[in-house]
Amino acid sequence: MNISSENNATQCQPQQLHVAIPVLLAIFSMGGFIFNSISLWIFWFVIKRWNSGIMLQFNLALADAIILPVCPLMVTYFSLGNHWPFGEFLCQVQVFLLSTHLYGSIYFLMLISVHRYQAIVHYSSRSLWRKKSFLKKLALVVWVLLFLQGLPLFFYLKTSVSGKSVKCLSIHQSEMIYLYLILGIILAVCCFLLPFMVSLTSYVMLGMHVAKINQASLQGRVMKTRSIQMVTVALVIFAICFAPLHVFRTVGTIVKYYRMSCELLRHIEMGYYISLVLTMMNCCLDPFIYNFANEKFHKSFSHALRKWSTSA
Repeated sequence: MNISSENNATQCQPQQLHVAIPVLLAIFSMGGFIFNSISLWIFWFVIKRWNSGIMLQFNLALADAIILPVCPLMVTYFSLGNHWPFGEFLCQVQVFLLSTHLYGSIYFLMLISVHRYQAIVHYSSRSLWRKKSFLKKLALVVWVLLFLQGLPLFFYLKTSVSGKSVKCLSIHQSEMIYLYLILGIILAVCCFLLPFMVSLTSYVMLGMHVAKINQASLQGRVMKTRSIQMVTVALVIFAICFAPLHVFRTVGTIVKYYRMSCELLRHIEMGYYISLVLTMMNCCLDPFIYNFANEKFHKSFSHALRKWSTSA
């Protein structure tokens, strides 16, 4: 690398974000608030008897809802041109809740995919995946893992001053770039790629099974249609909401750490912010998974949406 390239890289400055970034984040946050409020209300007050599948879906809804309290802070942060005026502690809280939401959604989607495969393909066998007591313990293990996973991020990823603005979880926090690089690679491989591969394998085997289902009966047609819909939504969530963030975050930290060109960093940085906004879409898409997996939820959710749209 030549000297001029190195000097240019060290002078890379944060770019001005397009107004669409905070606007879209606000829209997805509001949608997530509405959909998750309805979902949690249905789970808690409408569905009286939970089976093992509903238990996992409820935990996914909790993982989605946990990010909503800090969404207004994120919208304000982006609206102020990446300036964090809320102090270091709230920055740490935001980082912790972002991690818990993102990886909670990934882990519980993985568990739902495995459970769906077991429930349909091996419905006649006695499996731990059909026992609520086992899944309660498994969900508790996931929440403990999420807490332990988020603690290092809470303590180490703090605010820093860059120019005249305060940064929170920004690629331009140069003093933390090595930490961002290591954490980004670990999270991308262990906490995203591995759960995604488990989910993909489960859905591929489920798809191979439902393709053989006899559609002569109404029950067979409904099971096949809903399974295909559920698989499609889950894979869309992984592809749109989770994969781009891990790609842009990892590549961005590599470009920043090795001091490559500022122009390349600006493009990746914009992609990172767009992908960060897209992670909020899963809060709006996850209720469709509950819809396809549970008839009672489907009826209650459709009724609630019709009632809300009529009153609005």
